[in-house]
Amino acid sequence: MSDDLEPIAPREAVDMWLDRLQSTRADETLKSYRYRLKPFVQWCSEQGIDNLNLLTSRDIFQYDSSRRAKGLKVSTLNNQIGTLKQFIQFCARIDAVDQDLPAKIEVPSVDLADRVNEELLTAERAETIRENLRRYERASRRHVIFELMWHTGCRLGGLCSLDLGDCFFEESDLERLQHQDDIDSEALESVELPFVYFRHRETTPLKNKREGERPVALAEDVAEYVREYIRINRVERADVDERRPLLTTEKGKHPRISKSHIRLEIYTMTQPCQWGGCPHDRDTMNCEALEHGQQARCPSSRSPHPIRTGAITNMRDRGWPPEVVAERVNATPEVIREHYDHPDPIRRMQSRREFLNRGDSE
Repeated sequence: MSDDLEPIAPREAVDMWLDRLQSTRADETLKSYRYRLKPFVQWCSEQGIDNLNLLTSRDIFQYDSSRRAKGLKVSTLNNQIGTLKQFIQFCARIDAVDQDLPAKIEVPSVDLADRVNEELLTAERAETIRENLRRYERASRRHVIFELMWHTGCRLGGLCSLDLGDCFFEESDLERLQHQDDIDSEALESVELPFVYFRHRETTPLKNKREGERPVALAEDVAEYVREYIRINRVERADVDERRPLLTTEKGKHPRISKSHIRLEIYTMTQPCQWGGCPHDRDTMNCEALEHGQQARCPSSRSPHPIRTGAITNMRDRGWPPEVVAERVNATPEVIREHYDHPDPIRRMQSRREFLNRGDSE
């Protein structure tokens, strides 16, 4: 043990690390970190390690083995040991553990098949849903929810956060961005419309907080559906802080639609029987998944996250570089490749063909 280390208890170090991350991580992320480190703190207590200065690579190996012995999935081990390594890296920076300890922690590798969620919504299914929404529920709140989620690849929290003032469809709308410190006034003179601007606010936080703020360009047809919804079907309501949500409720205590309500709408929209027959040979008169609150019981229904996954995959299949997709959906290129990139090999080959042709022409 180095003489330069300063004593600190495991639980105190965890609290210090999470407190440091508060300005850059969402509350849900911090909760997941604490949950993943809870077994480690408990293990340290059981082993009599009340000072992290005493922690060695052998201790980490024994802790890893104790977690494996519980029969945890490799993906779970990957998350827990990966978070532990991040924590130990912080501990090294504050002289709580030896500087070379983080490099000795081996995070269990996970096969791609175990890392990704295969329940993405395919582009074909998404297009079917969009076509039916445009035909039967044009410019409804439900229609706008799906269009924006599929088109922008946004997270659920981002969609809930949108206000009317975050929609920029006309030149006059740009006046709202004038004189803002983070906006270049010269850029506003040449910016193309339409777009929406995801903003982090205390009552409607984004996952990555300020780092998650970004304007996202919209196709003209998607913007037109949003305009039509605002003009015809949106119920005018304001929050207690006088913010005017884009997606409002018709009645009730809260004017802004909740995440749980959007989730329910998505489960409903992705049920195949909403637009045709049941592929599971169920009796649509008595199917439990058609009961209120039970929509998720349909094997084909999807939650919001697979829509984001499918949207990102579709962007990649259409040839969008990971770096461009990452900025649009607020993720890193590495995360795009590892967790959201579910390529169809034929589409991906076709999207690369332009690079082949480009090389032949030189």
